[in-house]
Amino acid sequence: MKNKSIDWWRSATIYQIYPKSFCDSGSRGTGDIQGIISQLDYLKLLGVEAIWLTPIYSSPMIDNGYDIADYYTINPDFGTMADFDQLLLEMKKRGLRLIMDIVVNHTSTEHAWFQSALGDKKSPYRDYYIWKDPVNGGAPTNWQSKFGGNAWELDPATNQYYLHLFAKQQADLNWENPEVRERVKNVISFWAEKGVDGFRLDVINLISKQPEYQNDEIGDGRRFYTDGPKVHEYLQEISKAVFQKYGSVTVGEMSSTSLEHCQQYSAKDGKELSMVFNFHHLKIDYEKGEKWSKAPFDFIELKSIFNYWQQGLHDNGWAALFWCNHDQPRIVSRLGCDQAYRVESAKMLASALHMMQGTPYIYQGEEIGMTNPGYTSIDQYRDLESTNNYSILINEKGMDSKSALDILAQKSRDNSRTPMHWDNSEHAGFSKVTPWIGVADNYPEINAKQALDDPNSVFHYYRQLIALRKQIDVISTGDFTDLMPEHTQLFCYQRTSEKQTLISINNFYNQAVQCCLPESVEAASGHYLLSNYEDGIQQIPTQTMHLKPYESRILLIEH
Repeated sequence: MKNKSIDWWRSATIYQIYPKSFCDSGSRGTGDIQGIISQLDYLKLLGVEAIWLTPIYSSPMIDNGYDIADYYTINPDFGTMADFDQLLLEMKKRGLRLIMDIVVNHTSTEHAWFQSALGDKKSPYRDYYIWKDPVNGGAPTNWQSKFGGNAWELDPATNQYYLHLFAKQQADLNWENPEVRERVKNVISFWAEKGVDGFRLDVINLISKQPEYQNDEIGDGRRFYTDGPKVHEYLQEISKAVFQKYGSVTVGEMSSTSLEHCQQYSAKDGKELSMVFNFHHLKIDYEKGEKWSKAPFDFIELKSIFNYWQQGLHDNGWAALFWCNHDQPRIVSRLGCDQAYRVESAKMLASALHMMQGTPYIYQGEEIGMTNPGYTSIDQYRDLESTNNYSILINEKGMDSKSALDILAQKSRDNSRTPMHWDNSEHAGFSKVTPWIGVADNYPEINAKQALDDPNSVFHYYRQLIALRKQIDVISTGDFTDLMPEHTQLFCYQRTSEKQTLISINNFYNQAVQCCLPESVEAASGHYLLSNYEDGIQQIPTQTMHLKPYESRILLIEH
């Protein structure tokens, strides 16, 4: 086994790059690997220890790279393998680690395996995918694709359907086939041998399907393929053969999962994964569980979910902490106030998340308080899921265009995929030409150059949070107690270890509020580590405090 620390990620912060929208080194209008290299010093200054890179493999880009056509080559839109090797080298020089995104639940239908399987039942690759005969002249089951519509697509040449839980151009792999699992091990080993430090495994808890393939009479089918019967067996097999061999840090994206499964996925014995992403806390503005709706967020439910997962994973697993990623709207627009209190609410949301147990992930632009772009036309959107559901909202649900666009403006994945704002020059300094997707209009005021120059910016606040995690042990090791679970405005929680108690106090709304700490908290014996208002940190801690709109304070008490 290679000598790598397996615990560095417990006190680290990881930065997610969506390469297409990060930095264009030339004049393509899309980001690339050389663009990433050009901004490594910026990331080093921020203080993160690792970069998670979303897929840069060869792909037709139907789903922005999550439809991989060749696991062993770099998409020429992003550069060459030589560029990738240079990226690794430059990151190592700066002490930065690289986590690659890998998609092994499905491949692109343009992958050589699928192309061989298509139209030929005798192909040696036919059993790499999941094929079923028609039922009553139609699809084998009523399972729904995550992107809308039925999850089965007909191959007319053989009169069989293949399963695609996402776009029809993303065919699900058949993990029941041991050859498929060997191929997956080979792919991951290839990148680990190159020096990649870890892997983010896309929708990894969907790889094992219930073998009966039956209709779902009460849902959309997900209960038959989520956390399936052999998922832990498969992960342990891959982990033993590859992850443990190379000392890889691994984070599993878990779709519609449960705490019990995540405790096993990320158990301390390291037999499966290092940590897990779950998304339950980001469904608190789904009206009746429906994503494509416009609704305020349920604050009490948000706190309840955090409490459940923080307590459930303490000493039983490890969480990836995040507000944003390439699939989620910008958090300052979603839960904060992206107008009057943009800076304050961005800092408060960062404090609320970064003081919990787990490994925080920062999505590009989050560290400068980037907002949703506020698109007003369907022509501005590029995301397949968004355009599909816009059509469904209008054609199947009878919604008018303005109402449908209002929903997209709140929920679309493109909200986070707009180009990174580097400065106030044309196209936000992202590219010399018109970008592949429109830049948000507020880039002249919200950009990295402005943030670096302002000592009170969101960027410099994130630097302090990242540094605190390395300095204060209780952040990584302490337990979790929600001190005010029913409070309608405050998220106030306690982290406790043998030698320290930390209190994170966060006003989630634009009204001032009085906070009364429980008597069990000896506030006067502590000191404030950080506040998003300058006068907040200067005050002497007391049991009762007056908090301004979106104010946050972090209190440390040494035992």
